Amino acid sequence: MENKLQKAPEPENPDSLSSQFLNFVEIVKILRQKCPWDKKQTNESIAQLLIEETYEMIEAIEEGNDEEFAKELGDVFLHVVMHSVMAEQRGAFNLVDVLKKIQKKLITRHPHVFSDVVVSDEEEVMNNWEAIKMKEQNQKSVLDGVPKSMPALLRAERIQFKASRVGFDWDDKEDVWDKVEEEIGELRYELRNGNNEKAKEEFGDVIFALVNAARFEKIIAEESLQHTNNKFTRRFAYIEEKTNEMGKKLSEMTLGEMDQLWEEAKKFDN
Repeated sequence: MENKLQKAPEPENPDSLSSQFLNFVEIVKILRQKCPWDKKQTNESIAQLLIEETYEMIEAIEEGNDEEFAKELGDVFLHVVMHSVMAEQRGAFNLVDVLKKIQKKLITRHPHVFSDVVVSDEEEVMNNWEAIKMKEQNQKSVLDGVPKSMPALLRAERIQFKASRVGFDWDDKEDVWDKVEEEIGELRYELRNGNNEKAKEEFGDVIFALVNAARFEKIIAEESLQHTNNKFTRRFAYIEEKTNEMGKKLSEMTLGEMDQLWEEAKKFDN
């Protein structure tokens, strides 16, 4: 069967936002009609890819690389449009519906901007946001809006933050750190007594308490741990590189030799 060349559409006005937007949507629709891979995909099959693209975007932000940031934002935008086109094709909703809903949400949840509500600070803005959200979604709990599929550290932070919005929070930061020490003590007690299942639960309590302490210190636990992951990766790569230069394998190195290289890596990494 002859494969007919599909000419890519071009925006009527390259400098017009609306023209570029409509052209992009048209490209996505063509891909859904013509590309064997794109035709097979569903909202479910590409859902996890959106998470991957989001993390790549975050990485570009953290690296301060605006060129990559713009590219990764485009990838995220592609998923928003692709999901919307797929939904339209199965008769669920379309991109216009998506835009209407988000505009309505922004206007409704900013009554201090688009209505006559008066707020004194950011705190009131956040409290109003949560109250309006609960009413809109008929939530029974302030925690209902926290997705269970979120990474554990991020989910813990969001749970704690939302609970704090309604006053369920520590008054004194020192009490938060006391709670961390208390949870560590309980964990060590269970470990000493060989209660592995209980220790597993207590280990989670320690992490949860540390995330809460990070929140009080204005530190995002997820970002902090990722920073440490990246730091460890860089320093371990240094050990591998130096070991290779010696003509050895890591399995042939003693712990003392590797620790010496680790200390060297720390000097270069600081």
